[in-house]
Amino acid sequence: MTTFKDREKGFETKFAHDQEMAFKITARRNRLIGQWAAGLMGLTPEETDAYAKAVIQADFEEAGDEDVIRKLIGDLTAAGADTDDAQIRAMLDEKTIEARRQLMEALG
Repeated sequence: MTTFKDREKGFETKFAHDQEMAFKITARRNRLIGQWAAGLMGLTPEETDAYAKAVIQADFEEAGDEDVIRKLIGDLTAAGADTDDAQIRAMLDEKTIEARRQLMEALG
């Protein structure tokens, strides 16, 4: 019986670790895409940092990426940047890969 409980505890620990890693990757991805969007809008370095943080915060509105996509489309459109839904979704995919790579490098 102890072996089963040990295995169960191991699975729970792995699940928690995987969830934490997914959260960190998503937060880093949102920072990266916020920086990308800030560049399209011509923001200053200080404004870029604040905007990247705002994109991270936008992700807490609802599950999934739709809240981030809505924010980016709204802000980029308001700034007159030439972009669309497909480009933003493609950048989300690209920045997810970059965020995962950065996190793995940071962890060694």
